[in-house]
Amino acid sequence: MSLSRHLLRRVPSQSAVLRHFSTAPTTTVSESPSSQRIQHEFLPPNSYISSWKHPRNPKQAAAQLAFLRRDYDRKVKEMRKEYIKEMELQRIKKLRKDEARKEALRIANEERKAAKDAKKKAEAIERKAAEEEFRQMLMKERAEKLEYWRMREKKIQEKKKEKNELLRRQSSLWIGPSEVEKKTLDAICDYVRL
Repeated sequence: MSLSRHLLRRVPSQSAVLRHFSTAPTTTVSESPSSQRIQHEFLPPNSYISSWKHPRNPKQAAAQLAFLRRDYDRKVKEMRKEYIKEMELQRIKKLRKDEARKEALRIANEERKAAKDAKKKAEAIERKAAEEEFRQMLMKERAEKLEYWRMREKKIQEKKKEKNELLRRQSSLWIGPSEVEKKTLDAICDYVRL
């Protein structure tokens, strides 16, 4: 828009143009510090500068002025078309860059999701293996405890059997119930005699 606004303004005077060219920098594009940036192509000098020659006839001046105006309008129209084309190309280029960036982001997101899913699957497999190992360890501990409990119960039963056997052997030396009264009476009588 600024270009079209600039073109629609009146043609600068010859002194302003000369002043502009006299104050323009003399360094070349390769010497300037901004040479790394986009290099700008300048348009060739305008044919309108110093093109007006004073005619002697006013009709001739009007015709020449009308020709200059038509030529200027035609050139402005062409420049506007070029500007519109450039803007359209820039817009298309920007759209393509945006689409490429979006596609790259989408692909990166898909890769990230795939990596996350693979990581989750690996963690699930590891967790399952750890749970299985823990379960096996628990089963082993339970089996060992059960075996220990059985051995302990067996030892307790054996001790009880041994104790009962010992008691039975000792009780064979004991006095039977029918003789208990007789033996107690004998013991009391012996005591009284003494």
